[in-house]
Amino acid sequence: MIDTYNLYEMPTLPLSEELITVLLRNEGIRIERIVSTGQTSGWYDQEENEFVALLQGEAELTWDDGTTTRLSAGDTITIPKHKRHKVSYTSSEPACIWLCVFWR
Repeated sequence: MIDTYNLYEMPTLPLSEELITVLLRNEGIRIERIVSTGQTSGWYDQEENEFVALLQGEAELTWDDGTTTRLSAGDTITIPKHKRHKVSYTSSEPACIWLCVFWR
């Protein structure tokens, strides 16, 4: 049987923490669906490249040089490994739904 998953299926809101669901993982790639409802993050300095698609909501990334990138539903961005950044804003209405692909 082949598993199916609806990216837009929402948990009970609001969330106290981000909800991270690993959709696929093998030795070369990891795909996650992340739901955020106002959460932000500390600084990331990842060992992996990351492709991000914001499927719903609005978000802002802050880079270590102080610049920001605003994302709206449908926007994508590729973050190279070791590009230091943090999530400085996520909308709660509507919740942010991220699709993230990580690879080395």
